[in-house]
Amino acid sequence: MDASANLEAAIERLQNAEKQARLAGEVTATRQAVTEILELCFQAKDWKSLNDQILILSKKRGQLKQAVSAMVQQAMQYIDQTPDVETRIELIKTLNNVSAGKIYVEIERARLVKKLAKIKEEQGLIAEAADLMQEVAVETFGAMAKTEKIAFILEQVRLCLDRQDYIRAQILSRKISTRVFDVDTSKTKKKPKEGDNVVEEAPADIPSLLELKRIYYELMIRYYSHNNEYLEICRCYKSIYEIPAVKEDPAQWTQVLRKICWYLVLAPHDPMQSSLLNSTLEDKNLSEIPQFKTLLKQLVTMEVVQWTSLWDSYKEEFDSEKNLLGGSLVDKAAEDLRQRVIEHNILVVSKYYSRITVKRLAELLCLSIPETEKHLSEMVVSKALIAKIDRPMGVISFQVAKDSNDILNSWAVNLEKLLDLVEKSCHQIHKETMVHKAALKV
Repeated sequence: MDASANLEAAIERLQNAEKQARLAGEVTATRQAVTEILELCFQAKDWKSLNDQILILSKKRGQLKQAVSAMVQQAMQYIDQTPDVETRIELIKTLNNVSAGKIYVEIERARLVKKLAKIKEEQGLIAEAADLMQEVAVETFGAMAKTEKIAFILEQVRLCLDRQDYIRAQILSRKISTRVFDVDTSKTKKKPKEGDNVVEEAPADIPSLLELKRIYYELMIRYYSHNNEYLEICRCYKSIYEIPAVKEDPAQWTQVLRKICWYLVLAPHDPMQSSLLNSTLEDKNLSEIPQFKTLLKQLVTMEVVQWTSLWDSYKEEFDSEKNLLGGSLVDKAAEDLRQRVIEHNILVVSKYYSRITVKRLAELLCLSIPETEKHLSEMVVSKALIAKIDRPMGVISFQVAKDSNDILNSWAVNLEKLLDLVEKSCHQIHKETMVHKAALKV
């Protein structure tokens, strides 16, 4: 009882001093008075009084910004020293109410929301944690450090992925430009000029820019895996592979390079996939995993690949991916791998044949005739191939239908070639005749 009375008396005395300093516009004295009031409540472990005093002091008429800022920063130090979760949540909510709508404590508010979201996540309330994080738009905070902004947005993306809100996760991820990860961190920072916004230093627990780059691409792999976008997953692993810390550690880059190879094989054939495939084959590190180099070469070489022999050779490697970095491949991977091999074989056949029977194509692909027609039709629809099926005759034509202009142009070229050959032949005959006549005269 005595301790409570002494605390109230001490707070009242400091409140009078705070009032005088506030009305006089003395920043240092006001700031000192409010922080001492909070310190008294904290030392007495009176958490209810602490919350009440924070609210009362913030609502005082003409309260100085510097005093409110100092008070919020002081109270934030007490959060981790609270006796239980309920008290911690109550203190964070009080500070959130005080800092709401105040630009000069927007960074502190963002950090408080992040702490509250972490508590909610630990309690299993992921949806609630994600909603809390989405309320804060850190990309508009001019004074917040770049790495802290990125870390905050990545936390928003992660929580959206955890609650399977993939649309919002994509929207949030677009707030981060991938070019920001390519900035040279070794360059010395310029001193801010007078009038410029002063950017705060990021807290010690915020990862470095290169670590954030890896976290970003790992989250994007999770997002793209949901829609089985193999080429985008491959590009994400390619970006992780380029990180110096990964490239210098053989244990890491071997696993990342394996994933790059698998997703390249799984990606549908298009110019971007072809470009990535060729650039990966030129990588010297690929010689360290020869079985994957062979796999990629099989797809580059214009030869029919036997699915059964390929699967027997790589099934063990395929299954072992679940124990490596990034976990197992997506659920449909084995089915899609077979699909890619069939597509590759059809493209190979189209290079060598202008016309082929459906029966013969089915034999080359080791498929039934209906399955062959189905895969061929899908490729034609996706514009990966130009082909026509004459079903009554059972013939597939890979020739492109030419219009009249193309036909006339080809005839003109052929005539030009023919006349050129006739001219050369006449010249050779004339030459031989002259040589023969000269020989007879001798």
